[in-house]
Amino acid sequence: MEKKRTDDYEPGPIPSPRPLDRFGFVKQEPNSSPDGLTRGRPAHEYEREEGRVRKWRKMIGVGGSDWKHYVRRKPHVVRRRIRKGIPDCLRGLVWQLISGSRDLLLMNPGVYEQLVIYETSASELDIIRDISRTFPSHVFFQQRHGPGQRSLYNVLKAYSVFDRDVGYVQGMGFLAGLLLLYMSEEDAFWLLVALLKGAVHAPMEGLYLAGLPLVQQYLFQFDHLVREHLPKLGEHFSQEMINPSMYASQWFITVFSYSFPFHLALRVWDVFLYEGVKIVFKVGLALLKYCADDLTKLPFEKLIHALRNFPEDAMDPDTLLPLAYSMKVSKRL
Repeated sequence: MEKKRTDDYEPGPIPSPRPLDRFGFVKQEPNSSPDGLTRGRPAHEYEREEGRVRKWRKMIGVGGSDWKHYVRRKPHVVRRRIRKGIPDCLRGLVWQLISGSRDLLLMNPGVYEQLVIYETSASELDIIRDISRTFPSHVFFQQRHGPGQRSLYNVLKAYSVFDRDVGYVQGMGFLAGLLLLYMSEEDAFWLLVALLKGAVHAPMEGLYLAGLPLVQQYLFQFDHLVREHLPKLGEHFSQEMINPSMYASQWFITVFSYSFPFHLALRVWDVFLYEGVKIVFKVGLALLKYCADDLTKLPFEKLIHALRNFPEDAMDPDTLLPLAYSMKVSKRL
C-alpha cells in the first residue's frame, strides 16, 4: 500500500563523487581533499576527543541506561558538557535521551510503521515536491528517490498524519533531515513529535500551525530583546525600517539548520534539545552583538544582505556560543 508506493520509486542516478566535508556535505572550495575538516588535525586533538567520548560513554551507560541517574546527580556537569558539544559519534543517542523521544518511542511500539504504511496524508504531493530542496548538497539526500529522500518522505508523511492540525509545512523538512543524519527514521519521527508536542520543553507546533503563531510570538520577543540588549543597533534598525521578520524567521522555523554552517547548527541543537528555545534567542542576539559595529553603518539594502550573510568569523562556535551563553534572556521571555 503506502509503503509499496514510496519504496518502489526508481532510484535516480547516483551523483558523481565529489570531495565531502566530515559531515557528508559536498565541499564548495575547489581542489579540496575529501577528508574535509579532519585533515591535518594534531594527534593531541584526537586524544582529547577520545577522552571526551569515554567520559560521555560513562555518563550515558549502555544504551542510555545510566543517563537519568547521572542527570539527577550531576545536572551542572551535564549542562557544561552539552554546551561544550556532544561527541559526534554519540550525538544521535544523546539527542534522543535529552529530548524525551526515547521514552515516546518505547511507549508507542508499532505506531510509526502504522502511520507510514497504512495511512494517507493530504500533504504527500507537497512533501514530494520539497524533498529535493532539503540539504541538497548532502550526499545522503542527493540521489533522487534514493534512501535519504525516501526516509525523509516517510518521516514527514508520518508526522503529517500523526498531527493533522499541523500537517506539513516546508521548514519541517530541515528538522527531519538533520535528525535523519544521526538516527533511524522511527527515532527521527519520535524526536520530531517530542519537539513539536513538548515532551520536555514547551510545545513548538505553533511554528507550523496556520498563520505561524509561535513564529510571530518569537519575532516579537526577539525585537524587544534586540532593543534592550543592543539599543544602538535597535535604533538603527528602526531608522532603516528593519524588523526581525526580514532576517530571523528561518532561525526559529528551522532552528538554524537551514542556512547556518552545519558544525555550528549541531552545537546549537545540542543545547536547544537540552535547554529549550531560549538558545535560539541567545545565538541570534550574540550574532548581532558580534557584528553590531559593522551593522550600524549599513543602509537598508546592504543591511538586509549582511543579516542574511554573516561573516565566517562570526559563525565560529567557540567564539559565538560563549557570547550567546552570556546573554540573559530568560526572565524577559
